[in-house]
Amino acid sequence: MSVIEEERVRGAVFKDINAEDEDQQPTVIESLCMNCYENGSTRLLLTKIPFFKEIIISSFSCPHCNWTNTEIQSAGRIQEQGVLYTLQVKTKEDMNREVVKSDSASTRIPQLDFEIPAFTQKGSLSTIEGLLDRAVMGLEQDQPIRKATDPAVAEKIEEFIQRFKKLKEVEEEFTLIIDDPSGNSFIENPFAPQKDTALTVTHYKRTPEHNAALGIEVEEEENDEKPGNDLDAMRNEVLVFNTNCPECNAPANTNMKLVQIPHFKEVIIMATNCDSCGHRTNEVKSGGATEELGTRITLHLTDPSDMSRDLLKSETCSVLIPELEFELGMAALGGKFTTLEGLLKDIKDLIVSKNPFMCGDSSTADRAEKLELFGQKIDKIIAGEMDVHIILDDPAGNSYLQNVYAPDPDPEMKIEKYTRTFEQNEDLGLNDMKTEGSQMFFVGALLHQNPKTCD
Repeated sequence: MSVIEEERVRGAVFKDINAEDEDQQPTVIESLCMNCYENGSTRLLLTKIPFFKEIIISSFSCPHCNWTNTEIQSAGRIQEQGVLYTLQVKTKEDMNREVVKSDSASTRIPQLDFEIPAFTQKGSLSTIEGLLDRAVMGLEQDQPIRKATDPAVAEKIEEFIQRFKKLKEVEEEFTLIIDDPSGNSFIENPFAPQKDTALTVTHYKRTPEHNAALGIEVEEEENDEKPGNDLDAMRNEVLVFNTNCPECNAPANTNMKLVQIPHFKEVIIMATNCDSCGHRTNEVKSGGATEELGTRITLHLTDPSDMSRDLLKSETCSVLIPELEFELGMAALGGKFTTLEGLLKDIKDLIVSKNPFMCGDSSTADRAEKLELFGQKIDKIIAGEMDVHIILDDPAGNSYLQNVYAPDPDPEMKIEKYTRTFEQNEDLGLNDMKTEGSQMFFVGALLHQNPKTCD
């Protein structure tokens, strides 16, 4: 079977979730109950959550002992980066936050010195309260046996369970940390589109150990051939390489080109078009190194013509609109080379149209009304009916906003250079970067490319 035929079969198996679709019925399989060892039934549903990903939902029930179990398992692709969620739980309302936890995610509560390692639980779609209930259920499972065989250990575990139950009442603040190398876990921000001050989201590059645990094989490239160094030819050429569509995973082509932005630097533009589902993506990568200083660009919008300004947002850049109390973190939209109007439309689509918790049972009237109002404000900004400031904050210094008065200064735009904090260097991976001997390595690489330079 060819790759295209496999993707067509995959599309026929994973259908969009629809309560009115009578053909979308779960598959029922007779299974052994691990509680009473009688036969029960497992229902499997292979579906796609709108604006999220392909998942496998399984539900087991036993008619003999009435034991039930539900699981959710990701059937989609592993993300390019891992994700680390750190939530400060302060109120009982925080216990209602929705959580998507994949089976590769580890869960920690530092105040209790408690950790659920990765791959010890199946993936789940629940709330923070549900995660705590599941942990308590696991601790209580073998308590009767412990009380009979080792009363001292059973007593200590009982004390730990009582501390766990107190967390549900949020008598004191605690920290919940979910670390998922696959990038497929999620903690809800109930204040969206505003920034959640209690929630910190960090994306990171996986280590070889993470890749091995996820079953990803990283092939080492052999550099026997001399790398090309003709940048002029590369600037005039569009490179095409094979890839998979991020939406339907069908084979597609990605076009890549090196472009020089006036008064800035070179960037790499990549665009992918999928012939199977029509999905389009474009992404921008900086062609240079990380700058010594971070860059903060503040533009005061005074005229609708500002919407046509060219804009380069790197994947490390965050976007702020103080008047709306809105902040878009780094890596949320990836790298983009577009206009200011295009960036605002992408933000509106991400927050309002493509929000997975705006549809189905996850949606509430208050949340939908608040996000709809945010979308209307974005439309007013695009139409020039609101006086706001747009801030591009890039600790890597690789973002750009067009100065329409160039080479003269722009009276409505302020560009600040600043020294990165330790945390920003940590997010960029600069604290662990070793540069000792890099100059000799660079000279050795040049000599390897052209031995004649030895003269």
